[in-house]
Amino acid sequence: MSDIEFGRFDQLHWLWLVVVVALIAFLSVVQKRRSALRFTSKQMLGSVLPWFSTPRQLVRICLVLISLVFLVLSLLDLRWGKVSREIPQKGIEVMFVLDVSRSMLAEDVAPNRLERAKQMIKDTVDEMAGDRIGLTVFSGEARLRIPLTNHYDDFKQTLDEVAPEDVFRGGSRVGDALLEAASGFHGKTNRHKAIVLISDGEDQSSDPMQAARQVQQDHGAKIITIGLGDTDEGARIPLFESGSKVYLEHEGRQVWSKLNGEVLQQIATETDGVYVPAGTKQVSMADLYYGYLAAMEQSEFQSARINSFEARYQYFCVVSLMSIIVEVLMVRRF
Repeated sequence: MSDIEFGRFDQLHWLWLVVVVALIAFLSVVQKRRSALRFTSKQMLGSVLPWFSTPRQLVRICLVLISLVFLVLSLLDLRWGKVSREIPQKGIEVMFVLDVSRSMLAEDVAPNRLERAKQMIKDTVDEMAGDRIGLTVFSGEARLRIPLTNHYDDFKQTLDEVAPEDVFRGGSRVGDALLEAASGFHGKTNRHKAIVLISDGEDQSSDPMQAARQVQQDHGAKIITIGLGDTDEGARIPLFESGSKVYLEHEGRQVWSKLNGEVLQQIATETDGVYVPAGTKQVSMADLYYGYLAAMEQSEFQSARINSFEARYQYFCVVSLMSIIVEVLMVRRF
């Protein structure tokens, strides 16, 4: 089965329709036979009703069922036989910058800020086609976790594995993250680059304003900032020790983390970017993508050779059509 691919395996549920039609058809044949035998005997049935033949009726039913089965197979979009194509690559470069500091474990958004941020990134990627994407993670230091790529499935799989432990130094240095993210851009021009920063806005003297200005000056990148977390009460920061949940404390008191939207808004304002105060609400990343990122000027990337399976659904459609044509001809003939 490794040489066969199902494009729409979810359409397999239509087989229930084949089963229903089969039951109705066979019950219909039985009922017709019973009705006919009210007026004649089994021996005279062929003479009195020459058009009625149980074997012939069963053949017609089988033809209809074959037509339906192959129609369902065509809906599955079966593919086999790999072909190689040169696909022109055109789009923008987007570097996602994800805050993985311990404050992102706060649960004022479900299930926590970090997991919500991951889902927001994946929702954005789901809208893309041809764009190159990368990932920079940061807390007390920044790290380029995924270099720019157009392999979206691999990107999302690696994103799922991201955790605060990916960065060894604790804290939150937004400025360092912006500079590290900008260093990962490939393009030489400054019109097709964007940074999407998702954080709760906490920063520890990294001068994010200066870093944002430098990123825009050197790379011309559009900076979109998204703030996660409650701005009023905030939330405690959970830790897991020996299988039980405890909360981060400082000098004997539990630490409460709030969204610091001011820092994120200043970064966006300083660079003519966009600030999205998500807070604890759901945000449509599709609207964000099409409203701000998709509108950016695109760049021609190096063409990629894609190996894909050839669609074969048309063969199943032909068999389905031929079966139903034969069944119709049988009706006219007999």
